[in-house]
Amino acid sequence: MHDNANAAFYFVDRHLSEGRADKTAFVEGDRHLTYGTLAEQSDGMADLFARRGLGPEDRAAMIVLDVIEFPLIFFGAMKAGVIPVAVNTLLTTEQYRYILSDSRARAVFVSAPLLDMVRPALKDLPHLRAVFVVGGSDPAGHDFAAELAASARRPMIEASADETAFWLYSSGSTGMPKGVRHVHSAMPATAETYGAQVLGIREDDTIFSAAKLFFAYGLGNGMSFPMSVGATTVLLPTRPTPDAVFEIFRTHQPTIYCGVPTLYAAMLASAEDTLPGTDRLRISISAGEALPAEIGERWQALTGTDILDGVGSTEMLHIFLSNAPGDVVYGTSGRAVPGYELRLVDETGTAVPNDEVGELLVNGATAADGYWNQRAKSRATFEGVWTRTGDKYTRDADGRYTYCGRTDDMFKVSGQWVSPFEVEQALASHPHVLEAAVIPALDEAGLEKPKAFVVPLDSAEIDTTALQDHVKAKVGPWKYPRWVDVVPDLPKTATGKIQRYKLRG
Repeated sequence: MHDNANAAFYFVDRHLSEGRADKTAFVEGDRHLTYGTLAEQSDGMADLFARRGLGPEDRAAMIVLDVIEFPLIFFGAMKAGVIPVAVNTLLTTEQYRYILSDSRARAVFVSAPLLDMVRPALKDLPHLRAVFVVGGSDPAGHDFAAELAASARRPMIEASADETAFWLYSSGSTGMPKGVRHVHSAMPATAETYGAQVLGIREDDTIFSAAKLFFAYGLGNGMSFPMSVGATTVLLPTRPTPDAVFEIFRTHQPTIYCGVPTLYAAMLASAEDTLPGTDRLRISISAGEALPAEIGERWQALTGTDILDGVGSTEMLHIFLSNAPGDVVYGTSGRAVPGYELRLVDETGTAVPNDEVGELLVNGATAADGYWNQRAKSRATFEGVWTRTGDKYTRDADGRYTYCGRTDDMFKVSGQWVSPFEVEQALASHPHVLEAAVIPALDEAGLEKPKAFVVPLDSAEIDTTALQDHVKAKVGPWKYPRWVDVVPDLPKTATGKIQRYKLRG
């Protein structure tokens, strides 16, 4: 038994001794990466880092699209003891500047198509030592391919199971992301629980995840689960539109598909009587937001396979509550994933009985080691072995959970948390807006999207399309309000707080 708990051994080097060196691990367009090549090239990352003055426990930010270099950088950093920090590729320059400063990243890997957005954020960062451009060359940084080609192979460092392996960033209630620290044992634990006991991932599977690798959900789908058994992942660097996903289906015929409700709804809206390329599909999964029952039922009717709707979080790394093969009830979130324990509690922390609403708490080996530099939020979220999810649920007598909403005002759009406060601030920064309130509203597919109520400044005319574009540029393209109502005032408490519940109608 290998005693090095470095997750890179479990997910990468182990496959060499198990005869999978020539097995394709990742496919991206016409590029392929085998497990053997991944192991060999990731061995050069320690030398690459050392030449640029980085060593164990330094952070390396990854603003990298879903390309075959992503797993190479991610696991190569782990082999070197450097901590990879996977970052959302859809952020604004200001948000990138905050994350790079907050994490004290000493290196940044950035995909060439993202340079225009990231380049201004690289200025005045005292801890930054090196920038590597992935998929091209640019005066802003070193050509990653050339740097790696010039690197010598070095052995993987020893790591303990409880040592920090990587970070992810999760948006907070104020809109500023929180650094979530995960240990080496967490990734294998997700594979041994959800991956093995719910998804039933096999070596002969081909998996495609529309959710990107920088998400906890996408990281598990596209790396942890397939790499735990030596399966193959198809990567899509661009936006997963229905047409792009259908092309992946036609070309690669995945056996496992990992989507989000918004995309499932869009694909079904584009489909007629069949979904092309689903002949080999044996299972689909969904997370990020609650899956409307009608979407699951129509998908099953067209493909003959169920969507396993589940619940996970960045703090727990992947899904801990899910429907399972042969045990699907659409409109519910299913039961606890084997290996996890769940509780529902009221505001005092007292357990609530069946069929009553309570906040969901989860206990499992994949829990994060806490937030970086946010002790108060860590203490509020991680209570001993229990992690607060902030989600409200009911549980029936069979142990099946049904989602009821957020404990606070936050909600998810396309699998990503949206803070009303953040969107409201973006709206209020427009020169024609006095104040704004944002709530979730259901679109025609039954999925939550932001809806804004804005009070104009001095009775100014509001161009709602321009206002929506303004929000996209400020806080990200998925957060803009799909509907904008111009109103004379907003309902407020005596102390001036907006009463959003009155706007929900």
